Amino acid sequence: MNTHSPLSSVLAPVNTANGLPNEHYVDPRVFDEEKKSVLFANWSGIGFGKDIPEPGDAKPVDFLGMPLLLVRDRTGEIGVFQNTCRHRGMILVDKPQKIRGAIRCPYHSWCYGLNGALRTTPHVGGPGQNTHEDVDMDKLGLIRIRSHIWRDVIFVNVDGQAPDFATAHAGLLERWQEFETPIHHGGEGSSLKLEVATNWKLAVENYCESYHLPWVHPGLNSYSRLEDHYNIEERGQYSGQGTLVYRQLTDEGGAKLPDFAGLSGQWDEGAEYIAVYPNVLLGVQRDHSFAIVLEPKACSHTVEHIELYYAQSERDTPELDGLRASNAQLWKTVFEEDVFVVEGMQKGRHGILFDGGRFSPAMDGPTHNFHHWVATQVQKGRAA
Repeated sequence: MNTHSPLSSVLAPVNTANGLPNEHYVDPRVFDEEKKSVLFANWSGIGFGKDIPEPGDAKPVDFLGMPLLLVRDRTGEIGVFQNTCRHRGMILVDKPQKIRGAIRCPYHSWCYGLNGALRTTPHVGGPGQNTHEDVDMDKLGLIRIRSHIWRDVIFVNVDGQAPDFATAHAGLLERWQEFETPIHHGGEGSSLKLEVATNWKLAVENYCESYHLPWVHPGLNSYSRLEDHYNIEERGQYSGQGTLVYRQLTDEGGAKLPDFAGLSGQWDEGAEYIAVYPNVLLGVQRDHSFAIVLEPKACSHTVEHIELYYAQSERDTPELDGLRASNAQLWKTVFEEDVFVVEGMQKGRHGILFDGGRFSPAMDGPTHNFHHWVATQVQKGRAA
């Protein structure tokens, strides 16, 4: 592969920069390169805590071909492990399930605790001999992957080299400190999934900016206009958009969803939508939030996992089921309106004379900020 891709133009100021070259969207070799230098080298989202709600719950995840296992242990803590037996490399768990005792390998029955520790090795020393002096069980536990939970998103740093999550995302954690309150998933109707024929980065780029609202989201733009939005861009950290005119949903009787506790007046009519690099998209409003994990499957195939959260639990507020359903439908409409855009840009990246495109200096700062970050990560990986 050409290791001298023209990334210098991406790193230029937004006024003169070009976007990432076509190869970053259509070349499987670059997709594999970004897997290592962008997705494995940083804190990437792979799932949600709500999918393993109780101790003993386990869920296998394929992250860019790497088999991982999400497990909630007896203390309620979530751990992420390589879903591979330390004996002969067998996949341990092939579907979501409740682990009653131990994680048992279906091949030779080596068993692991929910904390990953190797517990038993049947007949490893011969028939009836369950230990062997050369098999050090203390050193053969499941390989733990660095993980962190924020806003119910399970983040992992596969290569183990990134700064800890609180350091890497200190700016955003401070920005949204008011939202550090309990959140409750809205139930089955609050889970959405979109299969999109696009590169994962195009979903991030589109999410970052409000420039497209008048044409792609006419319903949303009718009350949250382009001029009501502002850019959010922190170089090397995150980017997105905010609105000054968030309008709460009401039902026929005038009821509204309850607010998160302790919010300042900024959020009475304000909302923010931020991309947590590389692949997590978050939104916060006074009465609900959402999280989107982008699952990169291939150069031109991404799965968007969308989850909606509220200040009070579904179980305790059945009278709000209608509002939650209406809210989910509203967001489903908005997210589906973006599909033709990100799929169209993916098709456009096969135009071999396309040079990465230019940015609007006034409107595209958040998108350029993301391109700049990706280019920086790729260059860092190439220099290593």
